[in-house]
Amino acid sequence: MFKFLLITALITYVAAAGEEAKAETKNLDVNVEADGFKYDFETSNHIHADAHGDVHGNADGHFEWVSPEGVHVKVSYVADEQGYHPASDLLPTPPPVPAYVLKALEYIKSHPQKEH
Repeated sequence: MFKFLLITALITYVAAAGEEAKAETKNLDVNVEADGFKYDFETSNHIHADAHGDVHGNADGHFEWVSPEGVHVKVSYVADEQGYHPASDLLPTPPPVPAYVLKALEYIKSHPQKEH
């Protein structure tokens, strides 16, 4: 439930900046039950979010908007016992692992340390 409130607060903050303060909610569907939640909403300024979650605190969904530069921003995510896992073309990604590191890891794997 906390994740839902945090995301809602973030989107509300983004929507309140400048001319965006005049945006209206076009669709709002929220369903909170003992075994989880589900929500979906959309505003007149092209903000959209939806998610669903279970009683264990696991959730998945997405949120999207159009940036002031006109770029469509979309983030999908899964939040579970392993953490928060966002996915988007706009998120930075780590550089590839160098070949010499992969080779060293393979060597270590194929030559396990002997126990005394």
